[in-house]
Amino acid sequence: MAIVVSMPLARKPIPHPPAAAYRDEPARLAAVRARDARADGQFVYSVRTTGVYCRPSCAARPAKRENLAFHDSCAAAEAAGFRPCKRCAPNAASQAQRRAALVAAACRAIDAADPAGPAGNSGVPDLAALAEGAGLSRFHFHRVFKEVTGVTPRAYAKARRAERLRAGLPGSGSVTAAMYDAGYNSSGRFYAESNQLLGMQPADYRAGGAGRVIRFALGACSLGAILVAATPKGVCAILLGDDPEALLKDLQDRFPKAELKGGERAFEQWMAQVVGLVEAPAQGLALPLDVRGTAFQQRVWEALRAIPPGSTASYAEIARRIGAPKAVRAVAQACAANALAVAIPCHRVVKSDGGISGYRWGVERKKKLLEREAA
Repeated sequence: MAIVVSMPLARKPIPHPPAAAYRDEPARLAAVRARDARADGQFVYSVRTTGVYCRPSCAARPAKRENLAFHDSCAAAEAAGFRPCKRCAPNAASQAQRRAALVAAACRAIDAADPAGPAGNSGVPDLAALAEGAGLSRFHFHRVFKEVTGVTPRAYAKARRAERLRAGLPGSGSVTAAMYDAGYNSSGRFYAESNQLLGMQPADYRAGGAGRVIRFALGACSLGAILVAATPKGVCAILLGDDPEALLKDLQDRFPKAELKGGERAFEQWMAQVVGLVEAPAQGLALPLDVRGTAFQQRVWEALRAIPPGSTASYAEIARRIGAPKAVRAVAQACAANALAVAIPCHRVVKSDGGISGYRWGVERKKKLLEREAA
């Protein structure tokens, strides 16, 4: 799927601190005083005068410091003789977890929909059906879905339909057959969206991109060799490495039937902007991006673009933000599949303890990028 986006338009939610941020008592006390929901699940606190224990975000009246104690888990608090607060139910799933589970179920319902369903609906459950399945009003469900995933239910369903189209076109008997198999019930709507979804005309995509021109340039930056490539829709690859020839081969493998065109002076201006992004990631990138991936990868990459410069998030946190808390491994795989280094900042994803883990272009490059942003 090809989607043109501009980096400055990405959402910037409050970053989620790693679990290590709540290990000492001052940090835990500050979280309790602020009723910080980001600390829920990291620890609980008990109140000696009431005999109950609560999650950090509990809305109960603040207790005096001398009556508070902190526990690493609900089991530890109960072993110390405290019972769970009925108001915040610390031993049950948090509101964020419940919302994530509802959204994950809705995503599964969209994924499992029959693309050849009722006319006018493409088999995908409409907003009313999804909201009813979640036990929420249409307005509330729509807001929760977008808060968790970063996209609306309609946009998610559209991405899944485009994914089916991309998968079906190469082996289909005709463009029309692939269109209807993917769930499009209007040829007018399909052709109006096809360039945006595929990055090229449907017939060109079905032919494997033959005859498609991709501009590229090779250069050097402080992190080593860099390759930047773009389709008419926008930048489609930013690759880092030690060997320029290896980067060019990677690009050729990605677009085996396209015509690769280098050495253009006009494109060198794009190259300069991307190199500037690598040297100063916090400045963002004003160039359009041609982002190609599955619906799940798109959700992960959108969440990565929402991490502010200088902040990090764990793979588990990204999984929760997109409504798939158990898909931590799949999130890591989506990060590894990212072909737009720095522009889609997978370098801002770290382990749950804050440690720096694998990076497609090398852990040392990841460390340097994070150090630059921190500075």
